[in-house]
Amino acid sequence: MMDTMVTMRDTMITLENIIKTYQMGEMSVPILKGIDLSIAQGEYVAIMGVSGSGKSTLMNIIGCLDRPTSGHYYLENRDLTTLDKDELAYIRNQRIGFVFQQFNLLPRATALENVMLPMVYAGIPKADRRTRATEALQQVGLGDRLNNRPNQLSGGQQQRVAIARSLVNHPALLLADEPTGALDTQTSQEVMHLFHDLNEQGITVVLITHEPDVAAQAKRTIQVQDGLVVG
Repeated sequence: MMDTMVTMRDTMITLENIIKTYQMGEMSVPILKGIDLSIAQGEYVAIMGVSGSGKSTLMNIIGCLDRPTSGHYYLENRDLTTLDKDELAYIRNQRIGFVFQQFNLLPRATALENVMLPMVYAGIPKADRRTRATEALQQVGLGDRLNNRPNQLSGGQQQRVAIARSLVNHPALLLADEPTGALDTQTSQEVMHLFHDLNEQGITVVLITHEPDVAAQAKRTIQVQDGLVVG
């Protein structure tokens, strides 16, 4: 009994028979065909698959950007499939940090202002927003770039701003979708080292990629093929 309790407590993500089907006219197109998956708190996992394998749909469900057609998704032992849109939006803002291939920074805002944005939605006071955003930018090595706009930063620096933005609400889970896809090799390595460092600090990292060399830097790789976990 004790072992079971510890396992439940330490599980970050549990997916049970996740099915996702899209309607295209009169046709039902199955994308995910029964995903069962567990990811422990503090793990660094790569979810890997070719284009069309279902990995992006799986990422959208893990990130509460989409709902499964059926099945159950537990985040920190809470069944998210029972929540409404507002409750899912709160989970996205408070418990999950997102990093995407395209940095999605506001072009006219400074690095500091971009990083402060999620805290605006969370209702955090302005003075605290500035302090936490500054600390997050320092954490990713951009403490001297607070007032630079995206067009004054390299691609790697822009991705670091995006990572800082994902961290300011102290998420339990960092979800990265092809985060090195728009970067050169050296900059990609620097970003991957940063993910490793963040994971060493206790953050659960889930990386979505189709690149074997990127997936190899995670501590566990999950293969998705034709809507199923195959390895």
